[in-house]
Amino acid sequence: MHQTGDRTRRARRLRVQPTLPEDIFWEMVRGRRMLGLKFRRETPLAGYVVDFYCAALKLVIELDGGVHRLHEERDMARDERLRAAGFTVLRFQNEAFLNNPSIITSAVEALMHPSPLGGEGGRRRRSDEG
Repeated sequence: MHQTGDRTRRARRLRVQPTLPEDIFWEMVRGRRMLGLKFRRETPLAGYVVDFYCAALKLVIELDGGVHRLHEERDMARDERLRAAGFTVLRFQNEAFLNNPSIITSAVEALMHPSPLGGEGGRRRRSDEG
């Protein structure tokens, strides 16, 4: 999908002003440090700018601060649009990630190697549910 100049400019601006959790996660994944996968940050995708994107898995990872609790319906609609475009969306609360950074690695591994018993293979909407 062709991206507008505004979204590209916004993505570039967000790359130089990451939140603390985004900065920490970027250090975990840059240079294929996580499971050999290449991630891009603040990427225009399907009409949105996503926090992190792995093309090999068509995977979007979102790290949410407290403000997202005020916009849950908007985030759900956004996630549904991304899923309809063929992307997997994993959304994590900043606090959950900061308390246990391996939570994301575990979820990505589950996507790469789904359980033979079935289930969602890590496709839960939020990391703090369940």
